[in-house]
Amino acid sequence: MAKTKPGKKDLDTYAIKGTNKVVRPGDCVLLRPSDSDKAPYVARVEKLEADHRSNVKVRVRWYYRPEESQGGRRQFHGAKELFLSDHYDVQSAHTIEGKCIVHSFKNYTKLENVGTEDYFCRFEYKASTGGFIPDRVAVYCKCEMPYNPDDLMVQCEGCKDWFHPSCMGMTIEEARKLEQFICADCASEEDSKRSLNSLPLSNGEAKVRINITLKTKRK
Repeated sequence: MAKTKPGKKDLDTYAIKGTNKVVRPGDCVLLRPSDSDKAPYVARVEKLEADHRSNVKVRVRWYYRPEESQGGRRQFHGAKELFLSDHYDVQSAHTIEGKCIVHSFKNYTKLENVGTEDYFCRFEYKASTGGFIPDRVAVYCKCEMPYNPDDLMVQCEGCKDWFHPSCMGMTIEEARKLEQFICADCASEEDSKRSLNSLPLSNGEAKVRINITLKTKRK
């Protein structure tokens, strides 16, 4: 008669060997790649499990870096950006070499200092299809690109939109010295208003030009 294999036991914690760090389900970890030249893999711990020989396995949900996804890395992807994938796996806990923090995009942009353990995620990634959730995000500047938190942007005091200095014909140094920035569209609108206000108008002319100004504002 075949013997029944001893059952497995779920663990609440796992101590990373050689460190004082403890991993729990829900934590984000760095896993050692087979190729030592590569950066550590990043994953979220879903479950910790030990067998009858005390071998610890970890069920993980992988994060992908932009260059690992279909379409690759694009201009708006941040250096510390990751995608939470639908790719699950089971690894030996011995491959865990450290912990990290994967922030929401909003919280990442509020960090005063970004450490080596800090990453951010704003997309979920469907590894089998190459699709993203969400499939659309807000775009900025006249180049209409999503926000890259690694890039300096300046905000227009008029329309409140954000712009890349290079798209506005400025250097980073020039942008840092600005006390106030008005984009070209808002500057043109202000010039038009000043021109209209400087002209003497009759009552009839005033009604026509006020209507034109209001239409401009609604665009």
